[in-house]
Amino acid sequence: MPLDHQHGRSLLEEAFPAAEAALLQGTPPSAPPDTQGAFDRVFSSDTQAFREVLIGCVIARLQDRSIDVRLPYVNLGPRAFNGRSLDEAVVNPFLRSRQIPSSTGPYLTKFRRSVRFDESTAAGTRDKAAYAAFLDLLSWLERHTDDREILSFLSYLLYGFAELRERSTVSVARLQRMSFEQYGTLLNGLLRVPSGGRLPVLLVLAMFKAISAALDLGWSIESQGINVADAAAGAGGDITIRRGDETVLAAEITERRVDKSRLITTFQTKIAPHGIEDYLFFTGPDQLDPEAVAQARQYFAQGHEVSFLEVANWTLMVLATIGRKGRDIFNRTLVELLSDPDVPRSVKVAWNEQIDRLLSA
Repeated sequence: MPLDHQHGRSLLEEAFPAAEAALLQGTPPSAPPDTQGAFDRVFSSDTQAFREVLIGCVIARLQDRSIDVRLPYVNLGPRAFNGRSLDEAVVNPFLRSRQIPSSTGPYLTKFRRSVRFDESTAAGTRDKAAYAAFLDLLSWLERHTDDREILSFLSYLLYGFAELRERSTVSVARLQRMSFEQYGTLLNGLLRVPSGGRLPVLLVLAMFKAISAALDLGWSIESQGINVADAAAGAGGDITIRRGDETVLAAEITERRVDKSRLITTFQTKIAPHGIEDYLFFTGPDQLDPEAVAQARQYFAQGHEVSFLEVANWTLMVLATIGRKGRDIFNRTLVELLSDPDVPRSVKVAWNEQIDRLLSA
């Protein structure tokens, strides 16, 4: 039975975001039993084909248990599969679309024609230790028939590719002049991307920098890294804006709900100790608690203005206000921030995908 290429691509598209999220959160999945050493060896090899072949073998194994994953050419018998067409239609396009370092052509070109993935092929491979590890992983696939076990194998395999990309260089697409409709589409698309909170912070930071430069405000803008405790760093928020010794405002950017207890904690640990009179919470849609708004009114009476803003709407309104010069500065600044080496590659790729989608619409 021919393999379903569309199903194979959908499988990868659905499974890879979990691998990216695990990498962003620093919570790697567990390797299937007795596979860790083999995975490490395959992913440290300069021969990319070994790890790329595994993706095709997993797809074949999930779709048809009768397939012999060691026989990637249909002329090798009734249990063989068309590994080359699977690579050309599914594996290689997927890896390249995610900007993962991979072979420029079908992985089977690295082997002799009508290759069998067994010990007889070892003599013709350059990295024999990695090839042996690859065979060990194939043996693991052959021994397991449960979908959950095979999907666990795929999850760890894709996590390895996510790690591989994180060690590579991903160029960030430039942002050209855009209409407000395009800005709105871009902002809404970016804020739906799982980024561990990074994209909202970068958007707000780029906008404050654009405001200061466009209006010649002379602000000193400091930002905290993701997951850096503000109190430990002596900061009033994710972003703190000063003019000389004066704190103009501080901002916290969050994707989590802002409830009353969180607001009180923020006031007690950040706003009051630093004497901040103007504090902004940037949130996503529907992330406000009415009790938090009521509590903010009490702080207003004490001389502390605590306000709540939705990232996309605020960004779009400011873009409309600061003029063409300000928008150009915002575009350049955002791309510069995204290009920083510390920004995860998954975030850069997500940005590139949003730009490509916008320009092809």
